[in-house]
Amino acid sequence: MNEFDMVSPLDYRYYAVDNQLRARLQPYVSEEAQVQYCLRVECALVRSLAMLGLAPLEVASDVDRAVKDIRADEVYEEEKRTRHNVRALVNCIARRVGEETKPYVHLFTTSCDITDTATALRFKELFRDVIEPDAIELGEVIASTAEREADTVQIGRTHGKHAEPITFGHALALYLDRLGQRIQQMEAARKNLRGKLSGAVGCYSSMSLAFPDDPTVVETKALALLGIEPAQNRMCSQIVQPEYVTDLVHATVSTFSILAQIADDVRQLSRSEIEEVYERYAEDQVGSSTMPHKRNPRSFENVKSLWKEFMPRMTTLYMDQISEHQRDLTNSASSRFVSELFTAFDYSVTRMTGALRELEVDREAMLSNLKRSENYIIAEPLYILLALSGYSKAYDAARRLVNQARGTRQPLIELVMHDRDVAPYFDRLSRSQKEVLADPRKYTGAASALTYRTCSSWRSAFRELLTSLSNERHAKFDLMKATK
Repeated sequence: MNEFDMVSPLDYRYYAVDNQLRARLQPYVSEEAQVQYCLRVECALVRSLAMLGLAPLEVASDVDRAVKDIRADEVYEEEKRTRHNVRALVNCIARRVGEETKPYVHLFTTSCDITDTATALRFKELFRDVIEPDAIELGEVIASTAEREADTVQIGRTHGKHAEPITFGHALALYLDRLGQRIQQMEAARKNLRGKLSGAVGCYSSMSLAFPDDPTVVETKALALLGIEPAQNRMCSQIVQPEYVTDLVHATVSTFSILAQIADDVRQLSRSEIEEVYERYAEDQVGSSTMPHKRNPRSFENVKSLWKEFMPRMTTLYMDQISEHQRDLTNSASSRFVSELFTAFDYSVTRMTGALRELEVDREAMLSNLKRSENYIIAEPLYILLALSGYSKAYDAARRLVNQARGTRQPLIELVMHDRDVAPYFDRLSRSQKEVLADPRKYTGAASALTYRTCSSWRSAFRELLTSLSNERHAKFDLMKATK
Protein backbone atom coordinates (compact mmCIF):
# COMPACT_ATOMS: atom_id res chain seq x y z
CA MET A 1 0.00 0.00 0.00
CA ASN A 2 1.23 3.47 -0.88
CA GLU A 3 1.68 5.63 2.22
CA PHE A 4 -0.55 8.28 0.65
CA ASP A 5 -3.41 5.77 0.61
CA MET A 6 -3.22 5.54 4.40
CA VAL A 7 -5.59 7.31 6.77
CA SER A 8 -3.38 8.49 9.63
CA PRO A 9 -1.24 11.62 9.14
CA LEU A 10 1.42 9.84 11.17
CA ASP A 11 1.80 7.48 8.24
CA TYR A 12 1.43 9.65 5.16
CA ARG A 13 3.14 12.78 6.54
CA TYR A 14 5.40 11.99 9.48
CA TYR A 15 6.30 8.40 10.34
CA ALA A 16 6.09 6.45 7.08
CA VAL A 17 7.72 9.09 4.89
CA ASP A 18 10.72 9.53 7.21
CA ASN A 19 12.75 6.44 6.37
CA GLN A 20 15.26 6.86 9.18
CA LEU A 21 12.60 7.38 11.84
CA ARG A 22 10.53 4.51 10.50
CA ALA A 23 13.49 2.13 10.53
CA ARG A 24 14.18 2.89 14.17
CA LEU A 25 10.58 2.81 15.41
CA GLN A 26 9.03 0.07 13.28
CA PRO A 27 10.48 -2.86 15.29
CA TYR A 28 8.55 -1.57 18.32
CA VAL A 29 5.45 0.40 17.30
CA SER A 30 4.06 -1.51 14.32
CA GLU A 31 1.48 -4.29 14.41
CA GLU A 32 4.17 -6.60 13.05
CA ALA A 33 6.19 -5.70 16.13
CA GLN A 34 3.35 -6.64 18.48
CA VAL A 35 2.99 -10.02 16.76
CA GLN A 36 6.73 -10.67 17.04
CA TYR A 37 6.76 -9.75 20.73
CA CYS A 38 3.80 -12.07 21.35
CA LEU A 39 5.79 -14.83 19.67
CA ARG A 40 8.71 -14.08 22.00
CA VAL A 41 6.43 -14.53 24.99
CA GLU A 42 5.08 -17.83 23.62
CA CYS A 43 8.67 -19.03 23.12
CA ALA A 44 9.65 -18.02 26.65
CA LEU A 45 6.63 -19.86 28.02
CA VAL A 46 7.54 -23.15 26.32
CA ARG A 47 11.22 -22.80 27.20
CA SER A 48 10.32 -22.25 30.86
CA LEU A 49 8.29 -25.48 30.76
CA ALA A 50 11.35 -27.26 29.41
CA MET A 51 13.62 -25.72 32.05
CA LEU A 52 11.19 -26.88 34.74
CA GLY A 53 11.24 -30.42 33.36
CA LEU A 54 7.62 -30.46 32.25
CA ALA A 55 8.48 -30.55 28.54
CA PRO A 56 11.47 -31.98 26.65
CA LEU A 57 14.16 -29.44 25.70
CA GLU A 58 13.58 -30.31 22.04
CA VAL A 59 10.08 -28.88 22.33
CA ALA A 60 11.45 -25.42 23.15
CA SER A 61 13.83 -25.58 20.19
CA ASP A 62 10.97 -26.69 17.95
CA VAL A 63 8.92 -23.62 18.91
CA ASP A 64 11.92 -21.32 18.49
CA ARG A 65 12.34 -22.59 14.93
CA ALA A 66 8.64 -22.38 14.17
CA VAL A 67 8.17 -18.71 15.04
CA LYS A 68 10.97 -17.45 12.79
CA ASP A 69 8.76 -17.46 9.70
CA ILE A 70 5.50 -16.24 11.24
CA ARG A 71 4.44 -12.76 10.21
CA ALA A 72 1.50 -10.54 11.08
CA ASP A 73 -0.25 -11.01 7.73
CA GLU A 74 -0.45 -14.78 8.30
CA VAL A 75 -1.83 -14.29 11.81
CA TYR A 76 -4.42 -11.83 10.55
CA GLU A 77 -5.45 -14.22 7.79
CA GLU A 78 -5.92 -16.97 10.37
CA GLU A 79 -7.89 -14.57 12.57
CA LYS A 80 -10.48 -14.24 9.81
CA ARG A 81 -11.32 -17.87 10.54
CA THR A 82 -10.91 -17.96 14.35
CA ARG A 83 -12.12 -14.42 15.03
CA HIS A 84 -9.64 -14.42 17.91
CA ASN A 85 -6.20 -12.88 17.51
CA VAL A 86 -4.24 -14.92 20.06
CA ARG A 87 -5.78 -18.25 19.09
CA ALA A 88 -4.88 -17.34 15.50
CA LEU A 89 -1.28 -16.76 16.63
CA VAL A 90 -1.24 -20.09 18.48
CA ASN A 91 -2.60 -21.90 15.42
CA CYS A 92 0.16 -20.40 13.28
CA ILE A 93 2.74 -21.82 15.70
CA ALA A 94 1.01 -25.19 16.04
CA ARG A 95 0.92 -25.88 12.32
CA ARG A 96 4.71 -25.57 12.20
CA VAL A 97 5.69 -27.83 15.13
CA GLY A 98 5.69 -31.56 15.72
CA GLU A 99 2.91 -33.49 17.39
CA GLU A 100 4.81 -33.86 20.66
CA THR A 101 5.32 -30.08 20.80
CA LYS A 102 1.73 -28.99 20.18
CA PRO A 103 0.39 -29.74 23.70
CA TYR A 104 2.84 -27.27 25.23
CA VAL A 105 2.12 -24.31 22.95
CA HIS A 106 0.21 -21.64 24.93
CA LEU A 107 -0.22 -24.13 27.79
CA PHE A 108 -1.74 -22.73 31.02
CA THR A 109 -2.03 -19.17 29.68
CA THR A 110 -4.82 -16.82 28.67
CA SER A 111 -4.63 -14.31 25.84
CA CYS A 112 -3.70 -11.36 28.05
CA ASP A 113 -0.82 -13.30 29.57
CA ILE A 114 0.68 -13.11 26.11
CA THR A 115 -0.51 -9.73 24.83
CA ASP A 116 -0.05 -7.71 28.03
CA THR A 117 3.41 -9.14 28.61
CA ALA A 118 4.34 -8.54 24.97
CA THR A 119 3.10 -4.95 25.15
CA ALA A 120 5.04 -4.25 28.34
CA LEU A 121 8.20 -5.77 26.89
CA ARG A 122 7.76 -3.91 23.61
CA PHE A 123 7.33 -0.55 25.32
CA LYS A 124 10.19 -1.26 27.71
CA GLU A 125 12.57 -1.88 24.83
CA LEU A 126 11.14 0.97 22.72
CA PHE A 127 12.02 3.47 25.41
CA ARG A 128 15.37 1.82 26.10
CA ASP A 129 16.50 1.68 22.49
CA VAL A 130 14.85 4.70 20.85
CA ILE A 131 12.80 7.18 22.84
CA GLU A 132 15.03 7.80 25.85
CA PRO A 133 18.24 8.04 23.77
CA ASP A 134 16.45 10.51 21.47
CA ALA A 135 15.24 12.57 24.43
CA ILE A 136 18.77 12.59 25.83
CA GLU A 137 20.10 13.82 22.49
CA LEU A 138 17.60 16.67 22.67
CA GLY A 139 18.83 17.42 26.18
CA GLU A 140 22.43 17.51 24.95
CA VAL A 141 21.52 19.99 22.21
CA ILE A 142 19.74 22.22 24.72
CA ALA A 143 22.75 22.00 27.05
CA SER A 144 25.19 22.98 24.30
CA THR A 145 23.07 25.97 23.29
CA ALA A 146 22.55 26.99 26.91
CA GLU A 147 26.29 26.99 27.59
CA ARG A 148 26.93 28.98 24.42
CA GLU A 149 24.36 31.57 25.51
CA ALA A 150 25.08 31.42 29.24
CA ASP A 151 26.12 35.08 29.33
CA THR A 152 23.75 36.38 26.63
CA VAL A 153 21.61 38.90 28.50
CA GLN A 154 17.91 38.86 27.68
CA ILE A 155 14.94 40.56 29.25
CA GLY A 156 12.88 38.12 31.29
CA ARG A 157 9.15 38.19 30.69
CA THR A 158 6.30 37.47 33.10
CA HIS A 159 2.66 37.79 32.04
CA GLY A 160 4.04 38.69 28.60
CA LYS A 161 5.63 41.87 30.00
CA HIS A 162 9.24 42.83 30.61
CA ALA A 163 10.29 41.76 34.11
CA GLU A 164 14.00 41.56 35.02
CA PRO A 165 17.14 40.61 33.05
CA ILE A 166 18.06 36.94 32.71
CA THR A 167 20.40 35.21 30.32
CA PHE A 168 19.10 33.23 27.38
CA GLY A 169 21.29 30.37 28.53
CA HIS A 170 19.50 30.33 31.88
CA ALA A 171 16.12 30.10 30.13
CA LEU A 172 17.38 27.13 28.12
CA ALA A 173 18.93 25.50 31.18
CA LEU A 174 15.54 25.61 32.87
CA TYR A 175 14.05 23.66 29.95
CA LEU A 176 16.95 21.23 30.28
CA ASP A 177 16.34 20.74 33.99
CA ARG A 178 12.65 20.06 33.44
CA LEU A 179 13.34 17.73 30.52
CA GLY A 180 16.01 15.83 32.44
CA GLN A 181 13.70 15.16 35.35
CA ARG A 182 10.98 13.94 32.97
CA ILE A 183 13.45 11.60 31.25
CA GLN A 184 14.22 10.14 34.66
CA GLN A 185 10.48 9.74 35.24
CA MET A 186 10.10 7.94 31.91
CA GLU A 187 12.98 5.66 32.85
CA ALA A 188 11.42 4.86 36.23
CA ALA A 189 8.08 4.05 34.57
CA ARG A 190 9.83 2.03 31.85
CA LYS A 191 11.68 -0.12 34.36
CA ASN A 192 8.46 -0.63 36.31
CA LEU A 193 6.52 -2.16 33.41
CA ARG A 194 5.28 -5.62 34.37
CA GLY A 195 4.16 -8.84 32.72
CA LYS A 196 2.04 -11.79 33.82
CA LEU A 197 1.61 -15.50 33.19
CA SER A 198 -1.01 -16.23 35.83
CA GLY A 199 -3.93 -17.53 33.81
CA ALA A 200 -7.50 -16.61 33.07
CA VAL A 201 -8.35 -14.71 36.26
CA GLY A 202 -4.87 -14.13 37.68
CA CYS A 203 -4.95 -16.87 40.34
CA TYR A 204 -2.48 -19.33 38.72
CA SER A 205 -5.26 -21.94 38.76
CA SER A 206 -4.20 -23.65 35.54
CA MET A 207 -0.54 -23.70 36.60
CA SER A 208 -1.46 -25.30 39.94
CA LEU A 209 -2.58 -28.43 38.08
CA ALA A 210 1.04 -29.16 37.15
CA PHE A 211 2.87 -27.24 39.89
CA PRO A 212 0.70 -27.49 43.02
CA ASP A 213 3.51 -26.57 45.41
CA ASP A 214 4.33 -23.32 43.62
CA PRO A 215 2.13 -22.45 40.64
CA THR A 216 4.07 -19.20 40.08
CA VAL A 217 7.24 -20.97 38.89
CA VAL A 218 6.26 -20.85 35.21
CA GLU A 219 5.77 -17.10 35.37
CA THR A 220 9.02 -16.65 37.29
CA LYS A 221 11.05 -18.59 34.73
CA ALA A 222 9.42 -17.17 31.61
CA LEU A 223 9.47 -13.52 32.67
CA ALA A 224 13.11 -13.86 33.76
CA LEU A 225 13.93 -15.07 30.25
CA LEU A 226 12.19 -12.01 28.84
CA GLY A 227 13.79 -9.59 31.27
CA ILE A 228 10.60 -8.27 32.81
CA GLU A 229 9.17 -8.45 36.33
CA PRO A 230 5.79 -9.84 37.41
CA ALA A 231 3.22 -7.52 38.94
CA GLN A 232 3.90 -6.37 42.49
CA ASN A 233 2.83 -9.14 44.87
CA ARG A 234 1.87 -11.05 41.69
CA MET A 235 -1.57 -9.50 41.91
CA CYS A 236 -3.41 -9.47 38.58
CA SER A 237 -6.82 -10.25 37.19
CA GLN A 238 -6.98 -11.52 33.63
CA ILE A 239 -4.92 -8.45 32.75
CA VAL A 240 -1.81 -6.78 34.13
CA GLN A 241 -2.65 -3.88 36.41
CA PRO A 242 -3.15 -0.99 33.96
CA GLU A 243 -1.36 1.60 36.08
CA TYR A 244 2.07 0.43 34.92
CA VAL A 245 1.44 1.49 31.32
CA THR A 246 -0.60 4.51 32.46
CA ASP A 247 2.42 5.79 34.39
CA LEU A 248 4.64 5.46 31.32
CA VAL A 249 2.17 7.32 29.13
CA HIS A 250 1.77 10.05 31.76
CA ALA A 251 5.54 10.49 31.96
CA THR A 252 5.63 10.74 28.17
CA VAL A 253 2.77 13.23 27.88
CA SER A 254 4.20 15.46 30.61
CA THR A 255 7.53 15.42 28.76
CA PHE A 256 5.66 16.28 25.57
CA SER A 257 4.25 19.32 27.40
CA ILE A 258 7.77 20.61 28.02
CA LEU A 259 8.44 20.36 24.29
CA ALA A 260 5.23 22.32 23.71
CA GLN A 261 6.43 25.04 26.10
CA ILE A 262 9.79 25.30 24.33
CA ALA A 263 7.95 25.50 21.02
CA ASP A 264 5.63 28.22 22.29
CA ASP A 265 8.42 30.31 23.79
CA VAL A 266 10.54 30.11 20.64
CA ARG A 267 7.50 31.03 18.55
CA GLN A 268 6.89 34.08 20.72
CA LEU A 269 10.53 35.15 20.57
CA SER A 270 10.36 34.78 16.77
CA ARG A 271 7.59 37.37 16.40
CA SER A 272 8.50 40.34 14.19
CA GLU A 273 8.03 42.69 17.14
CA ILE A 274 10.57 40.71 19.21
CA GLU A 275 12.68 38.67 16.75
CA GLU A 276 15.31 37.53 19.24
CA VAL A 277 15.55 34.07 17.70
CA TYR A 278 14.62 32.54 14.38
CA GLU A 279 14.64 29.19 12.65
CA ARG A 280 17.32 28.99 9.98
CA TYR A 281 15.85 28.26 6.56
CA ALA A 282 17.38 26.19 3.76
CA GLU A 283 18.12 28.05 0.53
CA ASP A 284 15.09 26.64 -1.29
CA GLN A 285 12.74 26.58 1.70
CA VAL A 286 9.49 28.55 1.36
CA GLY A 287 7.66 30.27 4.21
CA SER A 288 4.50 31.31 2.40
CA SER A 289 2.79 30.52 -0.90
CA THR A 290 2.19 34.23 -1.55
CA MET A 291 4.56 36.22 0.73
CA PRO A 292 8.16 35.54 -0.38
CA HIS A 293 9.62 37.31 2.64
CA LYS A 294 8.09 34.99 5.26
CA ARG A 295 10.32 32.87 7.53
CA ASN A 296 8.05 31.09 9.96
CA PRO A 297 8.92 29.01 13.07
CA ARG A 298 7.54 26.00 11.21
CA SER A 299 9.16 23.17 13.18
CA PHE A 300 8.17 24.66 16.52
CA GLU A 301 4.60 25.16 15.31
CA ASN A 302 4.55 21.52 14.20
CA VAL A 303 5.65 20.25 17.63
CA LYS A 304 3.00 22.36 19.35
CA SER A 305 0.35 21.06 16.95
CA LEU A 306 1.26 17.42 17.55
CA TRP A 307 1.16 18.00 21.30
CA LYS A 308 -2.37 19.42 20.95
CA GLU A 309 -3.46 16.27 19.14
CA PHE A 310 -1.87 13.69 21.44
CA MET A 311 -1.89 15.26 24.91
CA PRO A 312 -5.68 14.75 25.33
CA ARG A 313 -5.23 11.02 24.68
CA MET A 314 -3.99 10.76 28.25
CA THR A 315 -7.66 10.89 29.22
CA THR A 316 -8.24 7.66 27.32
CA LEU A 317 -5.50 5.95 29.32
CA TYR A 318 -7.20 7.03 32.53
CA MET A 319 -10.48 5.57 31.26
CA ASP A 320 -8.68 2.35 30.33
CA GLN A 321 -7.72 1.89 33.98
CA ILE A 322 -11.27 0.64 34.47
CA SER A 323 -11.84 -2.97 33.43
CA GLU A 324 -14.92 -4.50 35.01
CA HIS A 325 -14.45 -7.33 37.51
CA GLN A 326 -11.61 -9.55 36.29
CA ARG A 327 -11.64 -8.05 32.81
CA ASP A 328 -13.76 -6.55 30.04
CA LEU A 329 -12.88 -5.68 26.45
CA THR A 330 -13.62 -1.95 26.45
CA ASN A 331 -9.93 -1.17 25.95
CA SER A 332 -9.57 -3.49 22.96
CA ALA A 333 -9.59 -0.64 20.43
CA SER A 334 -8.36 2.29 22.53
CA SER A 335 -5.22 0.53 23.78
CA ARG A 336 -4.03 0.00 20.21
CA PHE A 337 -3.50 3.74 19.77
CA VAL A 338 -0.86 4.08 22.52
CA SER A 339 1.86 3.27 19.99
CA GLU A 340 0.68 6.24 17.93
CA LEU A 341 1.24 8.53 20.90
CA PHE A 342 4.77 7.23 21.43
CA THR A 343 5.48 7.57 17.70
CA ALA A 344 4.25 11.17 17.59
CA PHE A 345 6.26 11.98 20.70
CA ASP A 346 9.50 10.59 19.31
CA TYR A 347 8.93 12.35 16.00
CA SER A 348 8.44 15.61 17.92
CA VAL A 349 11.59 15.01 19.96
CA THR A 350 13.70 14.49 16.85
CA ARG A 351 12.06 17.43 15.08
CA MET A 352 12.69 19.68 18.08
CA THR A 353 16.31 18.51 18.23
CA GLY A 354 16.86 19.43 14.59
CA ALA A 355 15.10 22.78 14.96
CA LEU A 356 17.17 23.79 18.00
CA ARG A 357 20.35 22.88 16.15
CA GLU A 358 19.28 25.36 13.46
CA LEU A 359 18.14 28.04 15.91
CA GLU A 360 19.74 31.43 15.31
CA VAL A 361 20.08 33.78 18.28
CA ASP A 362 20.09 37.52 17.62
CA ARG A 363 22.03 38.88 20.59
CA GLU A 364 21.72 42.46 19.35
CA ALA A 365 17.94 42.15 19.27
CA MET A 366 17.97 40.76 22.81
CA LEU A 367 20.01 43.74 23.99
CA SER A 368 17.84 46.18 22.06
CA ASN A 369 14.66 44.79 23.59
CA LEU A 370 16.17 44.97 27.06
CA LYS A 371 17.14 48.62 26.50
CA ARG A 372 13.52 49.45 25.72
CA SER A 373 12.76 48.88 29.39
CA GLU A 374 16.08 49.63 31.04
CA ASN A 375 14.70 52.82 32.55
CA TYR A 376 12.08 50.84 34.46
CA ILE A 377 13.46 47.38 35.15
CA ILE A 378 15.98 48.76 37.61
CA ALA A 379 13.08 49.47 39.99
CA GLU A 380 13.55 46.14 41.78
CA PRO A 381 17.29 46.46 42.50
CA LEU A 382 16.69 50.13 43.37
CA TYR A 383 14.10 49.32 46.02
CA ILE A 384 16.19 46.47 47.47
CA LEU A 385 19.37 48.57 47.64
CA LEU A 386 17.50 51.45 49.27
CA ALA A 387 16.01 49.04 51.80
CA LEU A 388 19.46 47.63 52.53
CA SER A 389 20.61 51.22 53.09
CA GLY A 390 18.00 51.59 55.81
CA TYR A 391 15.20 53.39 53.94
CA SER A 392 11.92 52.16 55.43
CA LYS A 393 9.76 53.32 52.49
CA ALA A 394 12.00 51.90 49.78
CA TYR A 395 9.36 49.96 47.81
CA ASP A 396 6.83 52.80 47.75
CA ALA A 397 9.52 55.29 46.77
CA ALA A 398 10.77 53.11 43.92
CA ARG A 399 7.21 52.62 42.65
CA ARG A 400 6.51 56.37 42.85
CA LEU A 401 9.69 57.25 41.00
CA VAL A 402 9.26 54.66 38.23
CA ASN A 403 5.71 55.91 37.62
CA GLN A 404 7.11 59.44 37.45
CA ALA A 405 9.77 58.27 34.98
CA ARG A 406 7.09 56.72 32.76
CA GLY A 407 5.06 59.91 32.79
CA THR A 408 7.92 62.34 32.18
CA ARG A 409 10.21 60.07 30.10
CA GLN A 410 13.06 61.12 32.38
CA PRO A 411 15.81 58.66 33.34
CA LEU A 412 14.82 56.96 36.57
CA ILE A 413 18.33 57.21 37.96
CA GLU A 414 18.24 61.03 37.60
CA LEU A 415 14.94 61.21 39.46
CA VAL A 416 16.49 59.11 42.23
CA MET A 417 19.54 61.34 42.52
CA HIS A 418 17.41 64.48 42.77
CA ASP A 419 14.69 63.17 45.04
CA ARG A 420 14.94 64.83 48.45
CA ASP A 421 13.86 61.72 50.39
CA VAL A 422 15.69 59.07 48.39
CA ALA A 423 18.97 60.77 47.42
CA PRO A 424 20.60 60.47 50.91
CA TYR A 425 20.13 56.70 50.85
CA PHE A 426 21.25 56.46 47.24
CA ASP A 427 24.48 58.20 48.18
CA ARG A 428 25.24 55.42 50.65
CA LEU A 429 25.42 52.80 47.88
CA SER A 430 28.76 51.38 46.82
CA ARG A 431 30.18 51.93 43.37
CA SER A 432 29.35 48.39 42.26
CA GLN A 433 25.78 48.75 43.52
CA LYS A 434 25.33 51.96 41.54
CA GLU A 435 26.75 50.24 38.46
CA VAL A 436 23.92 47.69 38.62
CA LEU A 437 21.41 50.54 38.50
CA ALA A 438 23.28 52.20 35.64
CA ASP A 439 23.56 49.01 33.58
CA PRO A 440 20.80 46.39 34.03
CA ARG A 441 22.91 43.86 32.12
CA LYS A 442 24.80 43.42 35.38
CA TYR A 443 21.60 42.43 37.19
CA THR A 444 21.49 38.75 36.26
CA GLY A 445 22.54 37.30 39.60
CA ALA A 446 23.63 33.66 39.42
CA ALA A 447 22.05 33.04 35.99
CA SER A 448 25.31 32.21 34.25
CA ALA A 449 26.71 30.04 37.04
CA LEU A 450 23.42 28.15 37.38
CA THR A 451 23.39 27.53 33.65
CA TYR A 452 26.85 25.94 33.58
CA ARG A 453 26.15 23.93 36.73
CA THR A 454 22.84 22.62 35.43
CA CYS A 455 24.28 21.65 32.05
CA SER A 456 27.20 19.85 33.67
CA SER A 457 24.92 18.01 36.08
CA TRP A 458 22.60 16.74 33.35
CA ARG A 459 25.43 15.78 31.03
CA SER A 460 26.72 13.52 33.79
CA ALA A 461 23.24 12.11 34.46
CA PHE A 462 22.66 11.49 30.75
CA ARG A 463 25.96 9.62 30.40
CA GLU A 464 25.05 7.45 33.36
CA LEU A 465 21.60 6.67 31.98
CA LEU A 466 22.92 5.86 28.49
CA THR A 467 25.45 3.48 30.03
CA SER A 468 22.70 1.81 32.05
CA LEU A 469 20.49 1.40 28.97
CA SER A 470 23.39 -0.02 26.97
CA ASN A 471 24.31 -2.47 29.73
CA GLU A 472 20.71 -3.67 29.93
CA ARG A 473 20.58 -4.16 26.17
CA HIS A 474 23.79 -6.21 26.12
CA ALA A 475 22.78 -8.25 29.17
CA LYS A 476 19.49 -9.09 27.47
CA PHE A 477 21.31 -10.15 24.30
CA ASP A 478 23.65 -12.40 26.28
CA LEU A 479 20.69 -13.98 28.10
CA MET A 480 18.91 -14.72 24.83
CA LYS A 481 22.02 -16.40 23.42
CA ALA A 482 22.55 -18.46 26.58
CA THR A 483 19.03 -19.89 26.52
CA LYS A 484 18.99 -20.92 22.85
